[in-house]
Amino acid sequence: MKNEYLLLTPGPLSTTASVREAMLKDWCTWDDEYNKDIVEVIRAKLVQLATQQAGYTSVLMQGSGTASVEATIGSIIPADGKLLVVDNGAYGARIAQIADYLNITCDVIAPGETAQPCIAEVEAKLIADDSITHVAIVHCETTTGMLNPIDDVIKMAKQHGKIVILDAMSSFGGIPLDVAELGVDFLISSANKCIQGVPGFGFVIARQSELEKCKGLARSLSLDLYDQWHCMETNGGKWRFTSPTHTVRAFYQALLELEEEGGIAARHQRYQENQTTLVAGMAKLGFDTLLDASLHSPIITSFYSPTHSDYQFKEFYNRLKEQGFVIYPGKVSNADCFRIGNIGDVHPSDIQRLLVAMETAKYWELSA
Repeated sequence: MKNEYLLLTPGPLSTTASVREAMLKDWCTWDDEYNKDIVEVIRAKLVQLATQQAGYTSVLMQGSGTASVEATIGSIIPADGKLLVVDNGAYGARIAQIADYLNITCDVIAPGETAQPCIAEVEAKLIADDSITHVAIVHCETTTGMLNPIDDVIKMAKQHGKIVILDAMSSFGGIPLDVAELGVDFLISSANKCIQGVPGFGFVIARQSELEKCKGLARSLSLDLYDQWHCMETNGGKWRFTSPTHTVRAFYQALLELEEEGGIAARHQRYQENQTTLVAGMAKLGFDTLLDASLHSPIITSFYSPTHSDYQFKEFYNRLKEQGFVIYPGKVSNADCFRIGNIGDVHPSDIQRLLVAMETAKYWELSA
C-alpha cells in the first residue's frame, strides 16, 4: 500500500514497502526463530555498525527513544554520581530533565539553541568539579538540525576519566562514526530513525565492561538497562517483558536494506545530497536557514518562517500535505521557523518534487 504523503520529519519517517510488509506476520517470542535468528542478529549487526573493535555489546529496550535515554541515565549513574549535560536544544534539555526526575545530581552547559558548546567551558567544568562522573551530549540536535562537535567534547571527557553518554538518536545509521575510536561508553538510538525502521523500541550500544558495572543501579524495573541486557545475553535474545515483535521484524528488514544500499557511508551520502539539494532550492525560493551552513547536519534543517503578515504555518503545512509532503513545525524558542527532514526512504528526486510543491504552497505571495 502506497503512502499518501512523504514524511519529511526526523522520525517516525517514511519507510519502504518491504519494511512495512515485514510486519504482516505474527511471531512467537519463545522460539529461536525469533530470539536467535532475529533479535540476536540485530544485536550483533548494531555493534558491527558502531565499531569493528571488540568490547562492545548492545541491548534493545521497549518504548520510544526517550525511554532508552531514560533507561541509560537511570541505570548507569550510581547514587553518588553526577552528570554533566551539554544542552543546546530540546533533547539535551530532556536529558537534564530526566536526571532531575530521577534525583540524579546534574550540571548543565547551555550555550543556546543556535550555538555549539565551547570546549573550554566543558574543560573548565570538569576541572572545577571532580564529582562529575558522566558526560552526556546529543550528536545531532534535531531542535535545529545542528551537528555537535562530539569528537572534541568526548576527547575532553575521556581526558578527565568520565563515562560518556552519546545521544545519537537521529544520527546513528546515517552519519559514520566509531564508538570505540571516539571513546563513547553508551550510545543511544531508536528503531525509527536512520536505520529506517518503525517506532516501538530503542537500543543502546555499550562498552560491555562499563555495562557490567551497572548491576543493581537502576531506578526503574522496566527501564533496567543492565537487567534487560543480562536477560538477552544469557537467554539467547529473550526480552524480559513483552517484545514489540512486529517492530523488531521490520527493523531486521531495515538493517538488511541498509546493507543493500551500501552501508552507513552510502546512506550518509544520500542524506547529504538530500540536504544540500534542499537548502540550495529553498534559497532560490527565498527561504533562509536558521543555522550557518557549517553547523548543518544531513538529518534535518530549520528554515526561518516567512515574515509576510498572511503567513500561517498550519495553512502552509496543509497545502504541502495536499501535494504529498509533511514537514515539521519549528522547535526553537527564540525564532519563528519550520523544519524539513531528509532521512528515511527519501531521495534527491523527492526533494526536487518537494521544491516544486513549495512554490505552489507559497499562498501568501499570491495575495501580495
